[in-house]
Amino acid sequence: MATSPEPGALPELEPGTLPPDAGALRGRVREFLAGQDFTPRCDSWLTGADPAFSRRLAERGWLGMTLPPRYGGHGRSPLERFVVIEELLAAGAPVAAHWIADRQTGPSIAAHGSEALKRRFLPAITRGECFFAIGMSEPDAGSDLASVRTRAERVAGGWRLHGTKLWSSGAHLAHAILVLARSAPADGDRHAGLSQFVVPLPGEGVRIRPIRGLAGEHHFNEVAFDGAFVPEDLLLGEPGDGWRQVTAELAYERSGPERLLSTFPLVRLLAERATTPAGRRAAGGLLTRLWALRQASLGVAGALARGRAPDLPAALVKDMGTRFEREVIEVVRAHCPVEPDPASPDPLARALAEAVVQSPGFTLRGGTNEILRGIVARGLGVR
Repeated sequence: MATSPEPGALPELEPGTLPPDAGALRGRVREFLAGQDFTPRCDSWLTGADPAFSRRLAERGWLGMTLPPRYGGHGRSPLERFVVIEELLAAGAPVAAHWIADRQTGPSIAAHGSEALKRRFLPAITRGECFFAIGMSEPDAGSDLASVRTRAERVAGGWRLHGTKLWSSGAHLAHAILVLARSAPADGDRHAGLSQFVVPLPGEGVRIRPIRGLAGEHHFNEVAFDGAFVPEDLLLGEPGDGWRQVTAELAYERSGPERLLSTFPLVRLLAERATTPAGRRAAGGLLTRLWALRQASLGVAGALARGRAPDLPAALVKDMGTRFEREVIEVVRAHCPVEPDPASPDPLARALAEAVVQSPGFTLRGGTNEILRGIVARGLGVR
């Protein structure tokens, strides 16, 4: 498959615009989706795991798009990846299995990993054969990431991990988890002494326990480490560099179209089925706001394409986007007289049930809105 230049090598584009071939790429993704057999769902990037579907995407070069070709990637721009994932999310496609590996772990390993790490994991991620989970959040820590208590003790040949991670999406399906742990005392700086480790799953000394949602669904997990051994070559970057690495990683996690489109199937259905003038106005209002938020998200993708780390704009996108996703539910309930029912043959009732069940997490995952507003305030010099 022919590839585009490495990220950052594409011609400079106006902010909020896509590459010239974006329309053709979008058309190919839509053609592919039209030939797939799946039931569209809300929040598909978190709850819709289908490893076989992920591998079919990989066969078309739509996993590892931004990863370097020398490690099996396709050297495409983040803006080209934006087009692909926007179409997948708008269709409610089952992309959860590969999502974390493709969105953030792959780019993080490409940026900070050793040659051995890159060669071991990046080609497998690109082929849809290696899925990752995130090991950041912990019990009693809330969104205060610097307060992690998982410990990494140096031993002969590597490290041993002790501690527990929460809300690790897809850990029961993942082949590895990227864990943030304290590898040295903070010495007055809570951001110092943190490191990231790639831990293969399943593994000795690692226990994965399901955390079931309101409707009994399973995509979150608790992952406990009881002296799990991590060889030295599975340390990501340098010891103590974890905070810098993880904050860069969060720019990928917080700013993509998934922070706007988790409830897009509901927006689509409202636009199709609204019959009253008020309902049509409500659908138009949602679409107008969605377009503005999309442009903000696209702006972050453009910054990533230019090699920048847009932490503050990413936080803004996540804050505004996830609030919008929750508001979609209320607008639909106000204008469509259907009861949420996950087993209903009516796509609207089913999608509404999926959105209602998942909505408590929209403004929590990836950092609570309160934490994000603190990031924005500090970035703007507000005290």
